[in-house]
Amino acid sequence: MKRTMKSIGVLIKLIAVVLMLPAAEFFSVAHGKELPDLVLNSRLTAPIVLAGETLPLDSPAIREGVEKEILLALWNRSQVLLWMKRASRIFPPVEAMLKQEGLPDDLKYVVVVESSLRPHAGSSKGAMGYWQFIKSTALKYGLRVDDCVDDRRNLLRSTRAACAYFKKLYEQFGTWSLALAGYNMGENGLAAAMELQEVDSYYDLYLSLETQQYVLKIAAVKMILEQPEKYGFFMEQEDYYPPEACDRVQFTSPGRLNLNIIARATDTVFKEIKMLNPEIRGYFLCEGSYDLAVPRGKGKGFHKRFQKLLITWNNDTHQIYHVVKTGENLTMIAGRYNVPLVALLQWNQLTVKSYIHPGDVLVVGFRGKKK
Repeated sequence: MKRTMKSIGVLIKLIAVVLMLPAAEFFSVAHGKELPDLVLNSRLTAPIVLAGETLPLDSPAIREGVEKEILLALWNRSQVLLWMKRASRIFPPVEAMLKQEGLPDDLKYVVVVESSLRPHAGSSKGAMGYWQFIKSTALKYGLRVDDCVDDRRNLLRSTRAACAYFKKLYEQFGTWSLALAGYNMGENGLAAAMELQEVDSYYDLYLSLETQQYVLKIAAVKMILEQPEKYGFFMEQEDYYPPEACDRVQFTSPGRLNLNIIARATDTVFKEIKMLNPEIRGYFLCEGSYDLAVPRGKGKGFHKRFQKLLITWNNDTHQIYHVVKTGENLTMIAGRYNVPLVALLQWNQLTVKSYIHPGDVLVVGFRGKKK
């Protein structure tokens, strides 16, 4: 009994020690490696340049702000590792487009801060995608956002829109620090703050706490990703995620079309097409033109296979419709036709919060035609 109590006591002490350790220290203990000292890592001994502009580290508030962002990032080492792994896949096309548009390469770090390099990242304010555009801004800069496609989740198209927005902001405000602040809070709010405070320097403006830290956070991300070894990240080539190898195919969908037809025409599976094209919403393509990524080597002969499958789809399958009656709801309709509610929602581009009204026409299934 005494031995058992002693063992329990030792276990409790061990748990207490682990809970008291910072995440980074536990990481080093668990892997048997010594990590660089956090104090030394956060000590700023050299100038910091972002998009060609030097941060004023002689300001105690700015210095403290940068140190804070470095320490917060290093606390979550697993997140930084994911940044590094994803960057090898995401950065090359972003860097190429920034260069093509004559913009600073450092703007690529904005996409890390905004979305952690994830296409499906979203915010409570309705921002979505790699660059976290809200819908109105996305539409303004030429992105398609509707029930079928959300281009904010397409890396190339959203990056092109971000480049156009950055150019507009830099032209309006004259410095990249202010342009980035405008990107974070909106150009109208920034312009109003500048006029009210009679200040034309980002570092002298009193803004929301998020915007005051925004440029400093981007700078901290740049410092860590440019010198990963300094911060204790030692990566081998096989640790990075490889770029997506794909072909692109252009075609026209004649109407509502099961995305699985594209998968079959490229000898792959539905999931692969969805992952290569995160901008596609739901299970179906709408009527219109598409430019989609498909697995490398599968673009050749696509149109011949696609047309053959399309003919089969049109000949063998047609939709079953239901006209909504007074008092009916989506759950009742799904039950009547013995289909999962989630399928009913996907077939009709609806959500659980969608309203239906008497007279609405819903797709409730598919059936083969008699031959």
